[in-house]
Parts: sequence; structure tokens; C-alpha cells
Amino acid sequence: MARGRLIIKEERFKITLERLSQQLIENYGNFENTCIIGIQERGVFLAERLSQTIKSNLKKPKFDFGKLDITFYRDDFRTSQVPLQASKTEVDFLVENKKVILVDDVLYTGRTVQAAMSALLAFGRPKTVELLVMVDRRFNRHLPIKADYTGIRIDAVDDAYVRVELENIEETDRILIFSAKR
Repeated sequence: MARGRLIIKEERFKITLERLSQQLIENYGNFENTCIIGIQERGVFLAERLSQTIKSNLKKPKFDFGKLDITFYRDDFRTSQVPLQASKTEVDFLVENKKVILVDDVLYTGRTVQAAMSALLAFGRPKTVELLVMVDRRFNRHLPIKADYTGIRIDAVDDAYVRVELENIEETDRILIFSAKR
């Protein structure tokens, strides 16, 4: 992939991640009866980092952690020209009556979140569901979905691609935007 324009560098990225974790701590206390679920694939990596940050700031947070694949819950999965490869869902607990924090890297059209909400119901009926995203592309929504916790908001043309890179999978933490002409 061609080199994109840098939106957020490593230092600001870490500050943003810390801010998001502090907002969750403020709202969830010790996280009793709460779970953090990352949406496969890149939302899981962000959720893992967020969980580590929360654990380093709290003595003993009490949340479950899960990884949710939404491949076959998407409204467009049958339109793909190539066979889809599902990631593994790892939710070894029920979400029944729990406060759920869904985590994804970029909120764009809202279709991924809609699929995640549908997939989540296979694990019970949550008490509440909140959405945390690192990037909100606020003018590109197809569905009436909004994030409860947002790292940054980016206004980008429809064809642009926003990528969140994390040091646990790439060389550094940063957010890039690629023009429509890739």
C-alpha cells in the first residue's frame, strides 16, 4: 500500500489511548459486570491495548475480554467476489445483563457495528452496549450509529481510506489517511 498522510503520530496516539481508558474508568469504576469486546480484526488489537492501559491504571479491574467476528453477520457478505475468511470469535462468557463495551478502530458507514450488534446477541442480551472507536469518519454514515467514546474525528472524502496502525502489529502507533487514488 502506498504511503499515506500521517494524521496522528505515536505520542499523540498514546495520549488519546490513555484519555479513552480514563473515560472508561470514570464511567465504569472497577468494571464489575462489564466486558470489553473487540470487533475482529483490527478492533481486537485496539481493545487489547485499551485493556492493558486500563489494567495498568487500576489495581484489579473486573472485566471479561472477548473477540467477536462479524463476517457472516454483515449485510454484504454474499456480494463478495472471493470466499471470505472468518476470524475466530473468542467470547467464552455470556453477555446477559452485562455492560458491553464494543471496540473498533474506525467507524465509517456503521455496517460493521450493526453486524457486531447482531453477532453479540448470540451470547445473550446485554444490559447496555457502548461503542468505542479510535477514528470516527462522521460524514460517511449509512446507518444511524454513533460512538460513545471517540479518539479523533476525521472528515474525509468517501473514497479515502483511514488506517489505524498499532505497535502490537505494526512498527508504531499512528493513524494514516490514504487518498482515493491508491
